[in-house]
Amino acid sequence: MAPRRLLLVGEGNFSFAAAVSETLDATTTLTATCLQREADLGRDPAAQENLRRLRERGATVRFGVDCTRLADAFAPRDRAFDRICFNFPHCGRKAGVSRNRELLARFFQSCADVLAEEGEIHMALCRGQGGTPADNPRREWHNSWQVVAMAALGGFILSDVYPFNCEAVPGYKCTGYRSQDKSFHVDGALNHVFTWSLPFEGSQPRVFRIKLDDQSFSFREPKALVGKLNRGFLEASSCHPIKTINEKLIAELSKAFPLKRLKCSFPFLPLGETNVLTSWNCDIQSAAFWINLLEDNSNFESLAGGTTQDMEDFLVSPSELCLPKSLGREGKEDRDGIFSGAKIWLRPSLLVHVQAVIQAPDFLPGSLYILSGPVFRKCFISPFTMPAFHETLFILGCNQNMKDGCLQSLLDHLKGTLDSLLTQTLLEGSQLSSSVDFVFQPNRRDYMINVKSHNFGPDCAKDLNIGSITTSVPSITHEDQCFVFVSINLDLLAMLVWGISDWRMLWTFDNRFLKKFVPGKIEPFKSYALYPPSYVHDISFWLDEKKGFNELEFHNVARAVSQDTVTSIQFLSRFQHAETEQVSLCYRLTYQTCDKALTQQQVATVQSQFRKEIQQRLHVTPR
Repeated sequence: MAPRRLLLVGEGNFSFAAAVSETLDATTTLTATCLQREADLGRDPAAQENLRRLRERGATVRFGVDCTRLADAFAPRDRAFDRICFNFPHCGRKAGVSRNRELLARFFQSCADVLAEEGEIHMALCRGQGGTPADNPRREWHNSWQVVAMAALGGFILSDVYPFNCEAVPGYKCTGYRSQDKSFHVDGALNHVFTWSLPFEGSQPRVFRIKLDDQSFSFREPKALVGKLNRGFLEASSCHPIKTINEKLIAELSKAFPLKRLKCSFPFLPLGETNVLTSWNCDIQSAAFWINLLEDNSNFESLAGGTTQDMEDFLVSPSELCLPKSLGREGKEDRDGIFSGAKIWLRPSLLVHVQAVIQAPDFLPGSLYILSGPVFRKCFISPFTMPAFHETLFILGCNQNMKDGCLQSLLDHLKGTLDSLLTQTLLEGSQLSSSVDFVFQPNRRDYMINVKSHNFGPDCAKDLNIGSITTSVPSITHEDQCFVFVSINLDLLAMLVWGISDWRMLWTFDNRFLKKFVPGKIEPFKSYALYPPSYVHDISFWLDEKKGFNELEFHNVARAVSQDTVTSIQFLSRFQHAETEQVSLCYRLTYQTCDKALTQQQVATVQSQFRKEIQQRLHVTPR
């Protein structure tokens, strides 16, 4: 879309402005500015000719405009530019990279005062200056202008980058600093397009309210799950890719099996007892998120710091809540038998619903029962493991003498469906392929669903486990029937199908994400946030021998404090003091966002808070 209000800064001889003015329609206004005084250009005939052409076309020309103080140059009513262009910025002469970084930083911070809400900043840089992977050759980060990090200081993210083509602007002559005759080398130059980022701010956990029979209770969402509860990605009105991939998966399987779609009546708190889960995965309880139910009298003063999310439409009976006896019940008993202050957990898997489904009076063998919904579990930090994701569970019952045939039929159709979905975004003529394998497990009853995909690029193949298949469970028995349970991580499947390299992108609040998807089509995903800067911090601490150390909880605290900006945690070393025998551990944390501008100062603040949190919650002593 053509800009309605275009601002050019740092013009030299105004040849770029004059050439651009010839391409604009009557609805676009052009303002061309330079740092020099008009008298400084009096001896340049080419500049005078360009100025004449600009004025003839009705463009506004301003002199003495400092691009690092744009708010001083334009009154509030004259701001809100749709596009700001700065070609080949430079401090002049032999200025080093640090001075040029400072110029970029101050320019981007200045743009924040005059750029429209959906505006763009276009910046052309010489080969290698930007320091992004788009540069060829790419300079080392410390020797570049670090353009994405400088843009983050103004609240901007890199949304596009492409070659700067002088031939596309006839008559443009690139000049040097302050219109010096020596011009910049533009071969291999790149144009960088920056847009506004969502603000990086400390989101407070929301307070949810649930109704159990006639009594209301509230709970605060865990800090590691801020912004991930009650998002509605699978609702009927959703156009989220997770909903799209789930519907396509179900539609394909419906061609082979009669379907029975079930609704998760209460998406956050599991039904049944904890022993259902322990039959599937003995570690799943230790990875569960626990919450405290508080009696709700519509007075949230005691829960200050959060906002209230009304969830009264989710109605469950007290017997449906998972109140683990092993943890005890805290607080007082009310008239309905619910304990205010009781600890309950967020659903770590849809498998908690299996018994309720197969023991229902209307359960039909041969029909494929489907349950879809969000689940939550603690996990180690990595690009392809997530604390919240959407799971689809397929349940198929059959007679004992038909077990092998039913299982093979389901496996064949499931493999065909997954193969079809994973090849839809491969480029036409591509020799690459994606493959689905069912890996038989040592317990001789389970399969892992492994996918090898090239949808992230020819040099970036991924081999991921996206689900499991179980043919029997010790705690689930039936006289004459056997069952097959298929669990699929929809978030991982969506990432593989569309080539989305970071799971956090699926949970963004940025509206631009959903605009990347065309209803009814599966096309490769193109991110609007390219090459975000990363920052590395090391941390070491002494362990408390009596308390021990839980590495999973260490990752969980890092996730909560950083608001999911920690992308990796690497163990570096273990040290034991020779005299005291006290043990110290050292880890390296890498911070990076996928959809927001993140600055070095913001990361330093988070790292400082992280040191305080692990001391308080993990009983370690930072060094």
